Amino acid sequence: MDLFNSKAVQQGGVIRRKARDVERFAGMDLFMAEIHRRGFRVAENSGQFVIFCNRAPVRWLTSPPETLSSKESVSKSFEDFDTRQRPGKQA
Repeated sequence: MDLFNSKAVQQGGVIRRKARDVERFAGMDLFMAEIHRRGFRVAENSGQFVIFCNRAPVRWLTSPPETLSSKESVSKSFEDFDTRQRPGKQA
């Protein structure tokens, strides 16, 4: 697989790929077999694979969020999270 020929892989870095591209070009069985053979870790989120190209443990720095409904999980803009009071804008 060409995916594993990148400089980031050779240096033990982290790469990101669309899940659909991995499935289309390599297939999940071959992809996962190569991940296991190399001792790498992979996480999936929102249709993206994050591949940790080393054998170091992965430690989450945040707790997993509570399960959200599909309505709650829609993308939000940064303005949705802005709690600062702005001139001319009422809270």
